Amino acid sequence: MMNFDTLKARGLFDERLPRYTSYPPAPAFTADVGADFQAEAIAALEADAPISLYLHIPFCERLCWFCACRTQGVRSLTPVQAYLETLRKELALIATHHPGKLRLKQMHWGGGTPTILPPELIREVSDMLSEVFVMDHDTAFSVEIDPTLVDADKIAALKAAGMTRASIGVQDFAPVVQKCIGRLQSFEQTQAAVNMLRGADVGSLNVDLVYGLPFQSIEGFAQTLQQVNALRPDRVALFGYAHVPHMAKRQNLIPEAALPGDRARFALFNKATELLCADGMVAIGIDHFARPEDSMAQAAANGRLRRNFQGYTVDGCDTLLGLGASSISRFKEGFVQNAAQTGDYTRQIKAGKLAAVRGYRLTAEDRLRSRIIEMLMCDFAIDFKELNLNEVDRARFAPALDALRCECEGMFEETPERLSLTAQARPLVRRLAHFFDASNPGHAGYSRVS
Repeated sequence: MMNFDTLKARGLFDERLPRYTSYPPAPAFTADVGADFQAEAIAALEADAPISLYLHIPFCERLCWFCACRTQGVRSLTPVQAYLETLRKELALIATHHPGKLRLKQMHWGGGTPTILPPELIREVSDMLSEVFVMDHDTAFSVEIDPTLVDADKIAALKAAGMTRASIGVQDFAPVVQKCIGRLQSFEQTQAAVNMLRGADVGSLNVDLVYGLPFQSIEGFAQTLQQVNALRPDRVALFGYAHVPHMAKRQNLIPEAALPGDRARFALFNKATELLCADGMVAIGIDHFARPEDSMAQAAANGRLRRNFQGYTVDGCDTLLGLGASSISRFKEGFVQNAAQTGDYTRQIKAGKLAAVRGYRLTAEDRLRSRIIEMLMCDFAIDFKELNLNEVDRARFAPALDALRCECEGMFEETPERLSLTAQARPLVRRLAHFFDASNPGHAGYSRVS
């Protein structure tokens, strides 16, 4: 891998680029594509084709200052219960456009804090979903877990609803970091949650970490990583903190002077990679790690790794249906995003319309660009054999391929069937993917590459 100075000389740390959890990236969505397109796409779904489902629960008892997700703080369950009634109406609208029950291959509850729901509301949500969807015996169902807001009864209710994977937010165990990001969570609390999950026979555990947070140090982060390794997670997601207070006002509570610089961020990421891999994990893509026996590591090894709005996934479904405020759906025909604010989402559903307010209709060219970018982000390669480009497409993508070859001189191998990056070129992959991005939505809203 290239060192920091070499990457810095290439201007890498000065660039703001998409993380390419979709193509085109969400800033390219427009109001020209909305609820009508969403209705058409739902109606066109094949009855027996498995789909994925994302359910957004946009509520937290505490708002972490580093978080840029669409969430709101609540002090009682009253707004949560009102939101679930709107969700019930959204599901009823979906059922009017597709009367047959849709088969779930993957399901994820995110937020916000899904574990803000007490057991009776977890069961209520599960019951309302079962009226529209069918879970198979092998449906993968993951839930984001806040260790400070979960107990054995909630875990039992989630397990009864079919949960197979728990995703635990850690970020960093260092008290000085936690205090500065508004998220106090001890290792002991986290370990207790892990023990309850394992005791409930939840088969898989994911831990989320963040580097680039205020007051992080190599020594402190190394201690966090050793504690995480002691929890024996099956996967780890290692995200770089994006400081965007113009988009997430709560981040103004974080002192910018305490944020590590580019060199320090690079060192934090490398230390995490070193310690996670030393504990037996395999590096996946740009920011994930998994045990070799985990399905994500196996998918990466077999070329079946995919990328969606939750990051890396083994989800091979063509359709990802998003429920709730701000959630994004992916169909074969394109993308739609529900109204972001809870109030706007509620008003649209109460008016009898599906909740999408913006989106994007894919062209054949978009699908090719999307697949090339996904190949780079997942496999660090481009499979020409799979793409089967015609003469027009080869001419269209020639400038991007030439730019990639120039940027990666001496750091790739190419045959008529495949172009593969060497390990040295992998830190450049977001930049390389950007060569194939024709959406050009601008750079201001993206995080810097680091």
